[in-house]
Amino acid sequence: MDAVAARWRAQGGEVVAPREATHEQLARVHDVHYITRISELRDRAVALDPDTYTSPETYEISLLAAGAAIDAVERAMSGSHAYTFALMRPPGHHAEHAHAMGFCLFNNVAVAAAHARQTLGAKRVAIVDYDVHHGNGTQHIFDRDASVLYLSTHQFPYYPGTGAVEEIGIGPGEGFTVNLPLASGGTDADYQHVFDRVALPILRQFAPALLLVSAGFDAHQRDPLATMRATEAGFAAMTMALRRVADECCHGRMALMTEGGYDLKALDASLEAVVQTLSGSAHEPKWPADEAPSTRGRVSADAAVQALRPYWKVQ
Repeated sequence: MDAVAARWRAQGGEVVAPREATHEQLARVHDVHYITRISELRDRAVALDPDTYTSPETYEISLLAAGAAIDAVERAMSGSHAYTFALMRPPGHHAEHAHAMGFCLFNNVAVAAAHARQTLGAKRVAIVDYDVHHGNGTQHIFDRDASVLYLSTHQFPYYPGTGAVEEIGIGPGEGFTVNLPLASGGTDADYQHVFDRVALPILRQFAPALLLVSAGFDAHQRDPLATMRATEAGFAAMTMALRRVADECCHGRMALMTEGGYDLKALDASLEAVVQTLSGSAHEPKWPADEAPSTRGRVSADAAVQALRPYWKVQ
């Protein structure tokens, strides 16, 4: 991430150090007692679950990660920047209201969405999550909230076990959770199919005031933690499709936040492709055209259409 930021700065882009999120900002999506428990781990190394542990610096770094997400949405909503990208660790989308999991302590994108809703006047916020793992924390935080659309593409079945197509929200939030689970081995063409048929039409109908992206790159074909076959060109094409929606629906207000990505070369290439897509300094990315969608994409889209047809115009 440092290398990507350095290249962006060399091209004349602005790179800004984040400020720490406050407890009040975190408490919009997290239990106050949970925030206190995490704060008490300052300067300690503790295992929170088999996948999630802290070092002596983790608490401060987690506050900076959530603060970077807030800063990104403030800049996007103010119109001072066309698109913003918060490069942070640790990731956030597995963090639940009251517990940590999956390397995540605070749910950065959820904190940012709540800040946009409650402080910046965004009436509707869409969150698109293309990390290879389902963002269980983000979904559960907003699954009763019709003002926040959560849309996820992810390998399924896979960690954390959530994200079935039938999970569409609860009560007043019914229809505002959109899951597009893909079987192992999904390719760029499969992502294109579920985007074109389901994700993009629903986003345009929802017409958000702000579009947030949980930009995880562990669906890359080289990533060691999953078995998908996306490429950096596919991530660029997904991002370009979302950028067009932001341009059409919310005056270009789009902020991205990093999630997973565990092969350093694949992560660097994917980040670079997405940054170039946002900057417009490269040729407009297109979906790789050398393959057709497999049954994975078609099965996911068919199931999602069946589940979501009562709420959205999808075919």
